[in-house]
Amino acid sequence: MIHQPAQLRVRSEAEAATLPPLLARAEHLAGTVLLGEHGRRRAGMGDDFWQYRPAQPGDRRRSIDWRRSAKSDGQYVREREWQIAQSVMFWVDQAASMRFSSDKNTPEKIDRARLLALSASILLLRGGERVGLTGGALPPKRGEHQLLQLAQAFSNDDDSDYAVPEARLMLPHARAVFLSDFLGDPEPIEAALTKAADRGVRGLLVQVLDPSEEAFPFQGRTIFQSIGGSMQHDTLKAGDLRDRYLERLANRKDWLRHLTQSTGWQYELHHTTDAAQTALLWMYRALEGAK
Repeated sequence: MIHQPAQLRVRSEAEAATLPPLLARAEHLAGTVLLGEHGRRRAGMGDDFWQYRPAQPGDRRRSIDWRRSAKSDGQYVREREWQIAQSVMFWVDQAASMRFSSDKNTPEKIDRARLLALSASILLLRGGERVGLTGGALPPKRGEHQLLQLAQAFSNDDDSDYAVPEARLMLPHARAVFLSDFLGDPEPIEAALTKAADRGVRGLLVQVLDPSEEAFPFQGRTIFQSIGGSMQHDTLKAGDLRDRYLERLANRKDWLRHLTQSTGWQYELHHTTDAAQTALLWMYRALEGAK
């Protein structure tokens, strides 16, 4: 798709305008959580050599081990134990299903997921951790610039109805946080957590749902349409679908709990009408316990 310069400018300005409010809200939310001992001051962690890994976009030239790189065609980074252990990687579902809200006074699921991810990143950065994104687009780093990069990345919408969890290039024995409604195809979800577990990655799976998705308050003729518009179902008796829908949703949540237990992850259900501080505090404490 080709965009005219004027269109690109309008779009880029609109996206950039969302960053300051999101950052300000994330800073405020993070400020409500008391920071404890965190990060590099962890007992048993030091500067012992851990492993070499291929250089990724965003790595600094000074971090490249030129002696090791000279032995092959690629460039390699020498990572130390504390660098691996202090890396937390995020995946935030930004697909169309996350842009749902049942009420104008209720935040969209994506808005809450972005806020929680960015607020948690602020806490982790202040505690000396490195944060980044799964998939290698934004390798874990420290610093204010990294926070701005995360905020920018979280502002990019996905046009698909449901997103596939990204589990590529996850650092072995690091930690991760996945935020989504997890209502799409279950196979990619299971594949992502299994792949992460195989690399020694432990983390948090936070399911974000709108209250109406739990209550199914529909009666009579109702047209159900996906946010992306690719799926639609018209029924005259929406109430007749309620029991089957609630059963399937309960089964999905039970499956997510079992999946996280079997892979060493932790599961949390969060509703967009609940206090964001409660979810953030749980995430913070859960990550502390995942060390």
